[in-house]
Amino acid sequence: MEFGGVSALFFFWKVPNLPLAVDVTVSQCNISLKKQRNRSIFSSLFCCFRGYNVEPPANNNSALPPLVEENGGLQKGDQTQVITIPSLPTKYLLPELKGSDCEKKCVVIDLDETLVHSSFKPINNADFIVPVEIDGTIHQVYVLKRPHVDEFLQKMGEMFECVLFTASLAKYADPVADLLDRWGVFTARLFRESCVFHRGNYVKDLSRLGRELNKIIILDNSPASYIFHPENAVPVQSWFDDMSDTELLDLIPFFEGLSKEENVYNMLQKLCNR
Repeated sequence: MEFGGVSALFFFWKVPNLPLAVDVTVSQCNISLKKQRNRSIFSSLFCCFRGYNVEPPANNNSALPPLVEENGGLQKGDQTQVITIPSLPTKYLLPELKGSDCEKKCVVIDLDETLVHSSFKPINNADFIVPVEIDGTIHQVYVLKRPHVDEFLQKMGEMFECVLFTASLAKYADPVADLLDRWGVFTARLFRESCVFHRGNYVKDLSRLGRELNKIIILDNSPASYIFHPENAVPVQSWFDDMSDTELLDLIPFFEGLSKEENVYNMLQKLCNR
């Protein structure tokens, strides 16, 4: 006998195994939902879980420099990457500079994986433990400082107007910044609500700061964060827990040179070519 093209023998042979198959499927679904729940907590708080496969918008208004491979050569078939930058806001994100600070260039500094690494998982050598409320529950966030971050921030505060700009939520990032910046280096702090949500990523639009673009530098481990202004970027390697890392220390002489440049693009272009 046939049931929809399936033999009766095969049909009745499969039935006894059906409850087991259903149990396995339900169990797998429960595990999947738990994983999604855990991931959603992270992604709702930090900026770590972001898509990095960013495509430019379809409209073409502003041209960017050619795409460059790691070896410094142009990618085959690529000439110029073109994206659309959102229109300027009626109000800038930063207040006007006053007094001697008017001569300083602006450095926009990322937080997660650039200056610190944070985790919900307990870390024995955590520098800070920050309580954060999520959906009515207090979670402990364990924070590790990147090596040489103290020296780096103090030097940057002497030379630049320093702005903390993170795609993380303020209720996590603000208390971390309080503990991290003991010298008051950051003259302003910008969080997720100050980003532009573009193609699944939180982008830091430098044109919204209220500063001349040729006097702005952004230090960030995520290229997606500065896709609107890659020519202003000093890329930094993502940091998690390597205590032998010296990247922040190594960058200080480079920033000392940048602070003396009238136009930051010349020196940043040399860095890009290198």
